Amino acid sequence: MSNHDLMKSLSITSPSRIVLLVIDGLGGLPHPKSGKTELETARTPNLDKLASAGTCGLSDPVGPGITPGSGAGHLALFGYDPLAFNIGRGVLEAAGIDFDMQPGDIASRGNFCTVDRAGAITDRRAGRISSEKAAELCGLLDGITIDNVKVMVRPVKEHRCVVIFRGEGLSAELSDSDPQQTGIAPKAVAALNSQASGTARIANHFLDKAKVILAEHHPANMLLLRGFSKRPAWPLMQEIYKLTPCAIAAYPMYRGLARLVGMDVLHTGITVDDEFQTLLRNYEKYDFIFLHVKGADSAGEDGDFDRKVAVIEQVDSSITNLLHLQPDVIVVTGDHSTPAVLKAHSWHPVPFLLYSRYCRPVKIKKFGETECGSNGMGRIQAAQLMSLAMAHALKLNKFGA
Repeated sequence: MSNHDLMKSLSITSPSRIVLLVIDGLGGLPHPKSGKTELETARTPNLDKLASAGTCGLSDPVGPGITPGSGAGHLALFGYDPLAFNIGRGVLEAAGIDFDMQPGDIASRGNFCTVDRAGAITDRRAGRISSEKAAELCGLLDGITIDNVKVMVRPVKEHRCVVIFRGEGLSAELSDSDPQQTGIAPKAVAALNSQASGTARIANHFLDKAKVILAEHHPANMLLLRGFSKRPAWPLMQEIYKLTPCAIAAYPMYRGLARLVGMDVLHTGITVDDEFQTLLRNYEKYDFIFLHVKGADSAGEDGDFDRKVAVIEQVDSSITNLLHLQPDVIVVTGDHSTPAVLKAHSWHPVPFLLYSRYCRPVKIKKFGETECGSNGMGRIQAAQLMSLAMAHALKLNKFGA
């Protein structure tokens, strides 16, 4: 019996509510001077109080030593085994902007980037150009046709875009052109099997055209592609958990992922306060609310330790709005670690707290990596958090005789 089959057999509907607050890239590493991580440095009286009254631990989104992408990390938090439900970033981006993918379409996540005269990447995000500038550049690339395959390019947010290939006989079994590091040239897209060779040739032809078109648009003078994928058919959270779930997320990719697992995606503003106000307005309509905060991850990727601390502190301040509602279960965690000292996602386990009236309190003093690693539930798989939340919300029947 799969875990989803088990959840289907045990799940029950009830009026209790679960709030999953995901601070993207929450986990960190100690600052060289202070010896404390971003979370341990931040002033978080509200999160500390929740952790002390509840339980806490560390989770692995995929497995020890495995650095997860954002899609894999979030799928695990929704209770989907990321090894069984792997998906490319392209489909997530397309779903996040409500692009109507057709059967056979191939979507890829695009990053406008900066390359030097030798063709080496100097900035994978082109200085985080404005969304308005990215939309202008997408317009220059949109509508190219190669061997009867139409290429559609749509803006997402800042330097991000989505590139959709539409035609006959396309395969998503392609490698990325994004090497995810600077100082080297973009890679050629390679076919991962013989059936994908034609699609790889078309993708590379498109990138050659993009290089010429973007050449005079520094800092966004090249395009990187990754996460080639087709739209999947997955079991929905309503079917598995008998929940009425919704998502509150400003960034398109996370909205797309939530939509793919069956959540209602609510309209919200771009700030942390906007998102919590959206939660307050919609709280009574749903029994599972996923609220996503992006800023900590962006700060970590930029190597900005202090800004990541500030985002965590802002979340702690805004969480008072949630506490007044008194949800039955509150889970606070991240989808992966993004230490500022690494400027990238990492394999380090992610701190989490779970609060309900049925917890065995650990009475920790500070919500952070050190105390989460030595108290409470220890180290678990992130996909187990969903069943724990369901249990603490009294939404699971007994298993077995």
